[in-house]
Amino acid sequence: MTVRAAWRCVSCGHPATLASGAAYADRVKMEFDAEVFRWEARTQDWYFAAVPEEPSADIREIPRMPRGFGSVRVRATIGDSTWETSIFPDAGRGGYVLPLKQAIRRAESIGSDGVVRVILEVLDA
Repeated sequence: MTVRAAWRCVSCGHPATLASGAAYADRVKMEFDAEVFRWEARTQDWYFAAVPEEPSADIREIPRMPRGFGSVRVRATIGDSTWETSIFPDAGRGGYVLPLKQAIRRAESIGSDGVVRVILEVLDA
């Protein structure tokens, strides 16, 4: 499934990236479409939303203290649900992944695949 990688800053609506010289505050909150996928573990399945390449690259450039497993603390919103969690680097996809806990998937009727609209605010900045 192809994911639309275009994203806009929620603060100003500008399609800015770090390379464009946008103000720092405009880069820590972003909105994008993300592919939902299932990862099969030994005992249970986990569901994630893949953060597209461009926002992932911008998140990597934000100065912050290192955290375990390369995680980045975020506030995520999908539909009417907002929660704080961490995103994690995924070497296979070349970007970050956002875990989708069962309560969020149920509240927003998210299936095992498809695309969701995500608002992501980086809290580690």
